[in-house]
Amino acid sequence: MSLIEAMVPAVEVYSIDEASADLTGIGELDALGRQIRAQVLRCTGIPVGVGIAHTKTLAKLANHTAKRLQSQTGGVVNITDPVKRDWVLRNTDVAEVWGVGRKMKLHLDAMGIKSAMDLAKADPWTLRKKFSIVIEKTARELGGTPCLELDEPDPPKQEICCSRMFGMRLTELPPIREAVATYMMRASEKLRAQKSLCKKVRVCIRTGMFNPEEAKYANGVVVDMPYPTDDVRLLTQAALGALDRIFRLGLSTARLR
Repeated sequence: MSLIEAMVPAVEVYSIDEASADLTGIGELDALGRQIRAQVLRCTGIPVGVGIAHTKTLAKLANHTAKRLQSQTGGVVNITDPVKRDWVLRNTDVAEVWGVGRKMKLHLDAMGIKSAMDLAKADPWTLRKKFSIVIEKTARELGGTPCLELDEPDPPKQEICCSRMFGMRLTELPPIREAVATYMMRASEKLRAQKSLCKKVRVCIRTGMFNPEEAKYANGVVVDMPYPTDDVRLLTQAALGALDRIFRLGLSTARLR
């Protein structure tokens, strides 16, 4: 995906082998499509299909056609031209449209909608009332109206929290230490997934708040790490040290954060 990201303004990655790209402002789309395909093939050895269109759903359809007719298309299909788009729509079974499953195909067949072109020409509001807004958007996209935007990646979180209520009151330190270690492991996984480092660790505990007969206690502490890190061992050590400082023996801990 890094190869594609270097060649286009923006990329939305679906999976390890599928992505959408924003080609706004790029002139020679066919040449770009061939360049992307050649670059991926040269660097990875994987032959890919490139579909170019005005909407996501049409681009998926173009990509399907590029793979289906690879010997004729060279693996690149551009259907931004209405004549080429209509040819692809007429010659594609509705079951091949993105978002149309096996059950939906049976319902569409019963309505006389057998090709992608039939779905593109169907009344969107009727499809929405009979099926769902998803099928309505699919039909609009096939007709050339963009309904699905390119998703921007979420910005890295500035704070990662693992907060849990215990299913039972805990009065001893060992099971709470075990819980802290587990939650820190999960928080560290999220931290590394967004390629961030941690400078501060905060641990809070409290008793149940709704039993008037129980003693109430809540406390928390912030630990400054000596340097930013994503090392789960150092983060867990800091969190357990913080827990030891605020734990009070004999009180029923109900929540850990």
